[in-house]
Amino acid sequence: MCIYIMQHNVRRQPTFAKQLVDVFLIELTNWRWSWRSMLIAGTLAPLLSMLALSVFARDSGRGSLAYVLTGNVVLALMFGNMDNIQNHFMFMRFQGTLDYFATLPIRKAAVILALVLAFFLISLPSQLVTIVVGTLALKIPLEVNPLVIVVVPLCVIPLSGIGALIGTTARTPQEAGTISFLLTFLLVGIGPVVIPPDHLPQIMLILGRFSPATYAASALREVLLGPVTGQLGIDLLVLTGVSVVVFWIVGKKLDWRKDE
Repeated sequence: MCIYIMQHNVRRQPTFAKQLVDVFLIELTNWRWSWRSMLIAGTLAPLLSMLALSVFARDSGRGSLAYVLTGNVVLALMFGNMDNIQNHFMFMRFQGTLDYFATLPIRKAAVILALVLAFFLISLPSQLVTIVVGTLALKIPLEVNPLVIVVVPLCVIPLSGIGALIGTTARTPQEAGTISFLLTFLLVGIGPVVIPPDHLPQIMLILGRFSPATYAASALREVLLGPVTGQLGIDLLVLTGVSVVVFWIVGKKLDWRKDE
């Protein structure tokens, strides 16, 4: 009888879905006062970059303008996800929030995924504004493919993972901010992201093959402007592979309960 009562009173660990939803809602609540400033910051840089580049690309044809548009959508993804997640992971490390989460019946994967989803939701308006304003300013007609609902999250995940990796490994907030800033412009600049490949030297094209931003921009061009080709499958495969590798490293680097 005593054994039965003890077993009956033991609380079951929440399901993974329950853990994910709870942490996701906690994160959204944390940003209820500052989401406006995050939205402005995540929108302003891509729009200014797009408008500046459009001055030089306007006479180069629709192809160059397509790179300007989708490249700056990728820039919005990086500012709205990679940089913010880096900042938040660093903050949680130094404030002891991650240590607190580790004491709760919450899996490490649920915390990481909830953070990525929360920042993705917060960054969506800036991405939509960049696309809408970009198409109007550059006078590019959209040919949105339904696959966009798959492509956009797959573009976000590896960039978010890079941000999480910076936030979990950098020694100080200043170091993390510097790395994130430099990496943002490096990933955007070394490949055909905002600049067409025929305007880049061969070495930049070779280096661009190692940047997830290159494949994200390529996938976005196909699903936003068309046409969809076999290259989309290659882009998604690379983005998926980068996501798996980066988040596996993040999971290894992030301190958690020893029994997990």
